[in-house]
Amino acid sequence: MRDEVISAVRSLADREHQQRVWVERRFPHPGYFDDFSLSLNILDDATVLDRPHKAVGFTLRSGHEAEAMARLAERLDEVLRAVGRQEPDAAFLASPLWAQVVSAANDALHTLTC
Repeated sequence: MRDEVISAVRSLADREHQQRVWVERRFPHPGYFDDFSLSLNILDDATVLDRPHKAVGFTLRSGHEAEAMARLAERLDEVLRAVGRQEPDAAFLASPLWAQVVSAANDALHTLTC
């Protein structure tokens, strides 16, 4: 599950990947799929967004990782409230709040992988 969380955070941290894969649907190989909803669902299923501190010892290794995921969760909640949950991925990427999501995801990715 940790590998899936890291993969989802990596997708949220990579603006070029988001444009190419999520919006343009140019997948790197047959059978590959990724989009904003998938990344969000993986993080929700792993409970690293709504209860990151409870994931320590399971999916997350430390309080530092939990804090980074909590910051990412805050940015995601902001953009979801502003754009709306049912909008296409392109609408999220066009939001002025999206840069903060990408930044928080980059911080979380660094914390999770270092």
